Amino acid sequence: MTNSTLQKQLFQIGAAFAGLAVVAGAFGSHAIKEELDSANYDIFQTAVTYQFYHAFALFAIGLGMRRIKENVAKVALTLFVLGIIFFSGSLYLLSTSTIWASGRLDWFGMIAPVGGASFVAGWVYLALKGYKPSESSNSAKKVHEMQRRKSPTFEDK
Repeated sequence: MTNSTLQKQLFQIGAAFAGLAVVAGAFGSHAIKEELDSANYDIFQTAVTYQFYHAFALFAIGLGMRRIKENVAKVALTLFVLGIIFFSGSLYLLSTSTIWASGRLDWFGMIAPVGGASFVAGWVYLALKGYKPSESSNSAKKVHEMQRRKSPTFEDK
């Protein structure tokens, strides 16, 4: 996969998840808010918030592709998508289960930490492995080193 293809995928996936977060937020605020108690509504809003954060993180990774190693961007993409699915997804299901199930299905809450761990792993991986120096700064260092070697010193004169 080329760098520009990965960048395009990061933008598209980030946009899709951001758009879905807008839909979920509007759905929560307008369609089901009255049917949820305040605790479940807060849980629903937490799911929306974390989905937005990580959708925007995918955009940022895409924008920073010149400074992020491609393999690290792929891993972060995977971890953030899994985090959105498991963390936000389980919280959406948990908070709305009183509407579509016969009662609150608390076991969905046990899935959320898997997504949370995926988010954390993505951020830690980016922090430890993601940065790559720019090629221009490496080139400038090489040119400076070559010039230093070629230029005569005071002792050579």
